[in-house]
Amino acid sequence: MAGAEQNDCVSSPPRSQHVDFRFSEEQAMLRDTLARYLSDHYTFDARQAAVHSAAGWRPDCWRAFARDLGLLGIGIPERFGGLGGGIIDHIVVMEQFGRHLVLEPYLGTAILAVDALQYANETLAAEALPAIAAGELVVGWAHAEPESRYGMMVRTRADAAAGGYRLHGRKALVTGAPWATHFIVSANTEAGPTLFWVERTAPGLTLIEAPTFDGGRTADLILTDVPVSAAQVLGMPGGALPLLEQLGDTAAVALCAEATGATARMLENTIEYARQRQQFGQAIGSFQALQHRMADMYMLHEQAVALTQVAAMRLAGEPHERALGASTAKAHVDEAGRRIGQGAVQIHGGMGVTEETAVGHYFKRVTAIGLQFGNVAYHLRRCVDLRYPANA
Repeated sequence: MAGAEQNDCVSSPPRSQHVDFRFSEEQAMLRDTLARYLSDHYTFDARQAAVHSAAGWRPDCWRAFARDLGLLGIGIPERFGGLGGGIIDHIVVMEQFGRHLVLEPYLGTAILAVDALQYANETLAAEALPAIAAGELVVGWAHAEPESRYGMMVRTRADAAAGGYRLHGRKALVTGAPWATHFIVSANTEAGPTLFWVERTAPGLTLIEAPTFDGGRTADLILTDVPVSAAQVLGMPGGALPLLEQLGDTAAVALCAEATGATARMLENTIEYARQRQQFGQAIGSFQALQHRMADMYMLHEQAVALTQVAAMRLAGEPHERALGASTAKAHVDEAGRRIGQGAVQIHGGMGVTEETAVGHYFKRVTAIGLQFGNVAYHLRRCVDLRYPANA
């Protein structure tokens, strides 16, 4: 952590404050159980086969996440059939997903949609949340828009109509959209930004699907006079901005956890390769220059883990500190992912950029994470604005 303090935009806690980063016994069991399942069922070859399949993901694993492991109900209150867990439990899951390059849309469905649906009316929440826990629904988080540049501005319109609204606009790069059964869409009513629950089959909704460079699938949503009822509004009309900001920070921290899982695996693979690869009659891992490089990569990773843990604990705090924690972590984790990925690929040499070698795919994933919910430049600027609001 000493190396992180110079760049940390978050005020340090008082020296007398005790910070405990240890997982609970239940969280450790969750981590170990999920790690075993993924090691047995989500190998790199199986993942690549799913990437190149027509479906692009593994519905069998999604069902197992729900029914065998209970992952999709972690954040759902017990009264809706969930486990009543919190962000630290999600961090455990996301870190393991990063280690295994899991394709399935856990972030959008089990974290963002679950949190947003708890602001829905009782009838909608009672229908949707148990179905998510059972693996029956996949939800796309549709907030970003063309030229939005990670901001909270919403241009999609929700025009008042008899019994509800009509949606008009375009949502960009909705992760996992080709697999989604429903979407949570942000749009402007006369009162301001509002969240809506929209079915995939709604008339006027068109998807323009595309693959992503890290092996995932995405789509733009074209909304043309899409009807939604008043019962499909999540929360109060016009009151979505605080929730959008909160969930944006939650998503950033969850992605940080996924990235630290990916960088951990890149480090492990690189160290193992350096022990085996021979040059001039000895393992390249014995070369001092490469030892220094790998030590730097290790320190970057450890700092990223620590900042992610701090940010996760601050998500329940007041908005200013929550935002500072999330942006500090995201800025460092994205930069660490870039530098660790570059080091891993370079130490692997030409092997590092082949389709058959996993390290290049991990580098692609952390690069993609660096473009989701704010890049390094965005979060550094946000840190400055939060610490020095007079300059904003």
